[in-house]
Amino acid sequence: MSDHTQKSRIQFNKLQKRLRHTVGDAIVDYNMIENGDKVMVCLSGGKDSFTLLDVLMGLQKTAPIDFELIAVNLDQKQPGFPEHVLPTYLKSLGVPYHIIEKDTYSVVKRVIPEGNTTCGLCSRLRRGTLYGYAEANGINKIALGHHRDDILETFFLNIFYGGKLKAMPPKLLSDDKKNIVIRPLAYTREKDIERFAAFMDYPIIPCNLCGSQANLQRQAMKVMLKSWDKQFPGRLETIFTSLQNVAPSQLADRQLFDFTGLMRSQQTEGEILSFNAGLDVLAR
Repeated sequence: MSDHTQKSRIQFNKLQKRLRHTVGDAIVDYNMIENGDKVMVCLSGGKDSFTLLDVLMGLQKTAPIDFELIAVNLDQKQPGFPEHVLPTYLKSLGVPYHIIEKDTYSVVKRVIPEGNTTCGLCSRLRRGTLYGYAEANGINKIALGHHRDDILETFFLNIFYGGKLKAMPPKLLSDDKKNIVIRPLAYTREKDIERFAAFMDYPIIPCNLCGSQANLQRQAMKVMLKSWDKQFPGRLETIFTSLQNVAPSQLADRQLFDFTGLMRSQQTEGEILSFNAGLDVLAR
């Protein structure tokens, strides 16, 4: 084995361990997967979902609990979509899988005017289809491939364009209360996923519907965060940590914290008087 090959193998092993560590921590911290769960891994054909499936399959072999995995892809009938790629890849892994065929592409192209962003409608249609499949097949956890950078991008999108202080939660109960959505990559950096995907040489399938929209607001957030990460190493980690350390009384949401009812208690006033009296004694 050449020095270069050995070095690459060492780097790969370290990266794989780091991914398993971050995913394992997220699963434990948010109780994402429990004994007996049937977990649907939503596979888009991108680097994130390929990595998610790979890491979960590895953890499945070593975890102290038993859970099922099924990889599910929604074939949205985009022109030129290589239908054979995912079935061939998933068969080689030996993982249970299912391909849902539903022409949401035509719906999006018909409803959204040319030049407008398609992601909102596309994601809603895709989410509804996947939720329906999960409910019909006894699946109680839906795993998505959103990583830490996706969460931070969403956070700033909501601040800059939505006037809301929210992001993507690592674990979510769907609006219909019938599905639990989990994001095991919540602690994982996108640059680690990119390196891992390059090592694994996944058969990446680009999204021809929205991947070519260069002026997306999310793309601007991605550029901003990458610039911060390069100029100020550790800043993204600190921002993400802030999402886990929320102080409602230090914000301004009147529904989240009772500002109008905030008053000094009699006990507090008594303590202040007692403290002042003590200072008087010391001053004599």
